[in-house]
Amino acid sequence: MSGPGISVVICAYTEDRWEDILAAVSSVRAQSRPALETLLVVDHNQALLDRLGKEYKEADDVRVLANAGPRGLSAGRNTGIAAARGEVVAFLDDDAVAERGWLLHFAEAYADPRVMAVGGRTEPVWASGRRPDWFPEEFDWVVGCTYRGLPRGRVRVRNVLGGNASFRRSAFDAAGGFATGIGRDGDKRPLGCEETELCIRLSRARPDAVLLIDDRAVIHHRVPGAREHFRYFRTRTYAEGLSKALVARSVGADKGLESERRYATRVLPAGVARGLRDALLARPGGAGRAGAIVAGVLTAAGGYVVGSVRARRGGTTFSVPEVPAAGATGPRAPAEGAALEGAGP
Repeated sequence: MSGPGISVVICAYTEDRWEDILAAVSSVRAQSRPALETLLVVDHNQALLDRLGKEYKEADDVRVLANAGPRGLSAGRNTGIAAARGEVVAFLDDDAVAERGWLLHFAEAYADPRVMAVGGRTEPVWASGRRPDWFPEEFDWVVGCTYRGLPRGRVRVRNVLGGNASFRRSAFDAAGGFATGIGRDGDKRPLGCEETELCIRLSRARPDAVLLIDDRAVIHHRVPGAREHFRYFRTRTYAEGLSKALVARSVGADKGLESERRYATRVLPAGVARGLRDALLARPGGAGRAGAIVAGVLTAAGGYVVGSVRARRGGTTFSVPEVPAAGATGPRAPAEGAALEGAGP
């Protein structure tokens, strides 16, 4: 097998996704370019840890680990990074399945030694069987998927999206791990942006680093029925605003909002116009999509304002842990000076 060895990290937190977790692991095992290993990191759920341990007891290609850090997705990923043996660490959501060429396309990109991160395309699998008429493609990031407005092909980007991403192991040596206090924590308020903050931090630590998205590296991400409703849409966009305030506090508004400005001034106005045109042509959901885009922008902006105010008042501390050498069991404590002030939920 040519190219870098790739460790795949899947973070899990609930037995409610049991079948999804098994499907995710099976999709990694079915890759045309085999993974070096699959690491299942369980987030403070002993019953799930025990059950997965029994399920893969005889497997030499799957290791089951307990999250060695605080509760949440970022610490779970850091645990996987610390234990990974591969030169590249890839991340797959526990409710997603990868197409057979997923790792192959990642590996090809790393032939260029400047490439430090590669992401892919994430397609939604709607619980109802079809996209809700009102749900705009420009906001597919709300359900963890690739959204309209991202460039196509293999292109250079500011940041990859965490549910379908990979990094050189040396990227974490240079920049540290995922910041705890930004990302998701089970079913609590759906914060995000931890991969954005990491990628910006990486680019600062390694100015020569190249970060890519290759839309041939495809995964299919399950969207539960509860996330097809406007209530979740509103909650998630508000949480995104809070998260962006954290990122801007960490890395500065210029970098933290660089891509978002282009998205807000070019992609979203075009989406509103498209929705209104569809409404005039009596196509289903046109007015709803236009309204959802406007509502999403306003809700995210509200979250950003609240988050920024909290940050100025002291907010919640989040930290960037150092990641131990490959094959260790968990992340080290944050380096001195790594604690950053930001807004919490």
